[in-house]
Amino acid sequence: MYRRFVRPVLYRLGKGDAEIAHEQTLHGLRRLGRVPGAVSALSRSYGAIPAGAARTVFGIRFPGPVGLAAGMDKNGIALPAWRALGFGFVEVGTVTAQPQPGNEKPRLFRLVEDEAVINRMGFNNLGSAALAERLEGYGPLGYPLGVSIGKSKVTPLDKAVDDYVISLRRLYQYGDYFAVNVSSPNTPGLRALQDAGHLRELLTALHLEAVVLGNGSSKPILVKIAPDLTPSAIDELLGVCTDVGVAGIIATNTTIGRVGVENHPLASEAGGLSGRPLTEIAAKTVAHIHAETGGALPVIGVGGILDPDDAVRLLDAGASLVQVYSGLIYRGPGLIRSINRRLT
Repeated sequence: MYRRFVRPVLYRLGKGDAEIAHEQTLHGLRRLGRVPGAVSALSRSYGAIPAGAARTVFGIRFPGPVGLAAGMDKNGIALPAWRALGFGFVEVGTVTAQPQPGNEKPRLFRLVEDEAVINRMGFNNLGSAALAERLEGYGPLGYPLGVSIGKSKVTPLDKAVDDYVISLRRLYQYGDYFAVNVSSPNTPGLRALQDAGHLRELLTALHLEAVVLGNGSSKPILVKIAPDLTPSAIDELLGVCTDVGVAGIIATNTTIGRVGVENHPLASEAGGLSGRPLTEIAAKTVAHIHAETGGALPVIGVGGILDPDDAVRLLDAGASLVQVYSGLIYRGPGLIRSINRRLT
């Protein structure tokens, strides 16, 4: 139903501009969340999470293993509706200390034949203060909320730590866990923060701030890594994460590579590639992390999940939870329902 009827309409919005379709979908879900009974009706069709799907990871009880990845609902405008689609958790952001418009448009491209997406959004968001205000108005959401934080584009690299700490401080009371995004390819210099020295300084500062904000304890802090790191670079990063006491890893972000889409007319567009081309890369990265840490560091697997088998493969590779974004664009909300049914 989605692929035959809904998707063609979405793909025609804004003369085919993928970002317009994205925004229209978000605002539609936002309006739906305000209509009495609408969320309940949607939940009856899509939102049932089978008994036995719940799991506890890094001290948080998740009603289901399938989450919405960061980037889909950056500013948290449609949070009541996501649970009704079957998501067991949602990650908002990536949000920055300062509001920013992101990169010039167009900046989001569908490679339909390859079930892939290229984006160079550039952390477009209203800022962490605005997100905190919005989250304050929601109250309990009924599912764990992750908050992805990143560096403002105008903030120089040597001031990045303060930038992240500001966002953590503003949002700490609202998030159940925090994802430190140091791996987006669309903010100049950001991936340098994956280097051991920069990363240790950043994570230490965030951990200390979290302990203060938590009155002696810390909510889970995770690190989202790029799929383009070499195995040795991943190992070095994992060593830092283990030393600092990071709660988990999100693997992976988008890739700057173009393996599998080299001949597509849009392959030359700058930005991060997601969707089907990431399926193999994400699974290998998750397996490497699981093996290197002996399973001691939980992993949220994300990248290239377009059917239940893809989710199962990431979980078999060692992931404790999975996240979906591009798969939702190509397969629709039925994908989440199918994965939930398959995993129980």
